[in-house]
Amino acid sequence: MQKIKTALLSYGMSGKVFHAPFLELHPDFELLGSWERSTKLIQEKYPGVKSFPSLESILEDKTIDLVIVNTPIDTHFEYAKKVLLAGKHVIVEKAFTSNVAEAKELAVLAKEKGLKLSVFQNRRWDSDFKTVKKIVDAKLLGEIVEAEFHFDRYNPVLSPKVHKETVNSGSGIMKDLGPHIIDQALYLFGLPNAVFADIRITREHSVVDDYMDVLLYYSDFRVQLKASFFVREPNPSYVVHGKKGSFLKSRGDVQEDELKVGKKPNLTSWGTENEGQEGLLHTEIDGQISREKVPTLQGNYYDFFDGVYQAIANGKSEPVTAQDGVNVMRIIEASFQSSEQKKVIQI
Repeated sequence: MQKIKTALLSYGMSGKVFHAPFLELHPDFELLGSWERSTKLIQEKYPGVKSFPSLESILEDKTIDLVIVNTPIDTHFEYAKKVLLAGKHVIVEKAFTSNVAEAKELAVLAKEKGLKLSVFQNRRWDSDFKTVKKIVDAKLLGEIVEAEFHFDRYNPVLSPKVHKETVNSGSGIMKDLGPHIIDQALYLFGLPNAVFADIRITREHSVVDDYMDVLLYYSDFRVQLKASFFVREPNPSYVVHGKKGSFLKSRGDVQEDELKVGKKPNLTSWGTENEGQEGLLHTEIDGQISREKVPTLQGNYYDFFDGVYQAIANGKSEPVTAQDGVNVMRIIEASFQSSEQKKVIQI
């Protein structure tokens, strides 16, 4: 198969940091360019690519196989639908859409068209989460009793990005940071039976939700998901307790920070955490109590893009499916309903 010719719908931070470097690294993708509305920057970094003047110019370009919808959340549904109708494969950033109905419509449309549709849940390939998953999958903690995932920051100042701080169908912490840890929980444990949530505004002058505390009810255990902008001293980002032991891990993945300063990803040393960030495993193995640091696995967002290549070129399932995106939106929608009604919502 020829290279998968790919276009971005934005060359802002996400295009520069999370997408273009990996499209350049992967031998089976070719970055053709990006829709650029005002400033024309992509050609400075990638000579020979095109700055598209409009979405229509991308949709009409018959050479483009794949479009990455990396625009504000409230545009995801409209743009992804247009791309699918134009007969092109799609990657959509999180949050997948603004609501469950939109997510389901996109999933059905992609299936009808025989096209691949994937959600960019890149945090599955963070070094810290990959290590947590390895511990859980290996059943080193015994039967799970509870887990707690955090995506916390200390940042009381409102974002300069207007779309993030204006009331719209895509703004707020539940649809910004929430999809990361919700997707991770569902990837590890599947869909819960029910949800209880507390969603609030805590920053001065904020008009969008900036605090979330979501409790997922499973038959025999619970998973708590939290995100806040007022955590100066961070908790462990991942805490998992089982009937035999516990695993604690800080958020140590280096990929975003290194991409932001212009470092190029590779297939050897990329995504290697700094020393001292190892997780703590305290459990019972073969009748012996063990308390030790666990080496962190290597992270690499390249694996997501390789999964997309395998899906398009070889007919395999997407690395994050449209149904995965629908399920995350189901939890988000149920969480808002729970917080408003102050009651448990069945899934």
